[in-house]
Amino acid sequence: MNPPTAIGLSTDPNLLACATQGNGGDDEARLRELVSGFRYTLADFSKRDKRGSARKLLAQLKSRQFNLLVLEGTGIAGGMAAILGRRMYGMPYVVSSGDAVAPFLAARHPAAEPLFRRYEQMLYANSSGFIGWTPYLVGRALTMGATRGITIPGWAPFERTPQQLAEGRRTIRERLGLDDSTVVFGIVGSLTWSTRYQYCYGAELIRAIRRSQGRVAAVVVGDGSGLQKLREIAGDALDRTVHLPGRVPREEVPDWLAAIDVGSIPQSVDGVGSFRYTTKLSEYMATGLPFITNQIPMSYDLDQSMLWRLAGQSPWDPVFLEALVGLMDRLTIPEVLAKRRVTTDAPLFERISQVSRVTRFLHEVLEAEQLHRPHGTSHR
Repeated sequence: MNPPTAIGLSTDPNLLACATQGNGGDDEARLRELVSGFRYTLADFSKRDKRGSARKLLAQLKSRQFNLLVLEGTGIAGGMAAILGRRMYGMPYVVSSGDAVAPFLAARHPAAEPLFRRYEQMLYANSSGFIGWTPYLVGRALTMGATRGITIPGWAPFERTPQQLAEGRRTIRERLGLDDSTVVFGIVGSLTWSTRYQYCYGAELIRAIRRSQGRVAAVVVGDGSGLQKLREIAGDALDRTVHLPGRVPREEVPDWLAAIDVGSIPQSVDGVGSFRYTTKLSEYMATGLPFITNQIPMSYDLDQSMLWRLAGQSPWDPVFLEALVGLMDRLTIPEVLAKRRVTTDAPLFERISQVSRVTRFLHEVLEAEQLHRPHGTSHR
């Protein structure tokens, strides 16, 4: 039995867009760009009241005022509303995601892994398409029943000229007392401490810096439960070879990235990390920042001599830490400059082309929905 029919396709499709992370975040900013080629309404989705937000979303789907729901994120509250909207009201939806849902959630709640896997399968099997941040996620979604997919890895939320980046680099390094002969390793991100792994972003850099004999320094920008832990790990190296400025204004992030010589994209080689690119990648590309990472698929597929791929199953693996110390001991400024020249060319992460491709994709999703709709059904 076919589900009820949603509103028919018009010459001016009307989309409902929902960021399951909640309004006002980076996911919403990405979503607005993805649907910018259409007339759309942004759903009011609160991070603090996800159940209430899901009920409101379902009511909007029931109204059949929209041709398509586009979800950014795979949060269970928003995802279940999308599934119910499809089954009860015939409202098609497309999902955009940067994570493998079941492995990501099971890392926090292992006992519930079968439930998370079932949810992920339902989310994709009932969808009309999938927008993956990586090709690996697109393949996963197609395997689980998504009818079509496209890879849209994202773009940097800023634009800077080479001159602006050079000025930002000079300003930040002068503020920190870092000269041009020092190779600076760094990362910008949320510093959420994992008690299980005794780790947050940047911990690998600080631990390696403390053991390295090279002329190196670490800059870890961000705030969160891990900041104080990083200060403790840094010990007497704090404000000497380790710099922890905390949270910085969003508009200053490109300057801090420009001040770094080697970025870090720390990922575990497993069902979580192996599917990711992370949002940091597009920002590194935009500032010409080469980076270190683990032996995940991305490190092979995008390897154009712009990265260092290190052994080890995770950034807290002693094998990875040993390899990182070795790199810090031997790395030279000329080697860094050679990598930086390669990194500046990154057409895959160009915003305009990505938005253009996803606009065509969504149009074809809508056309396919119309073609497969039973004849004679009402638009309302």
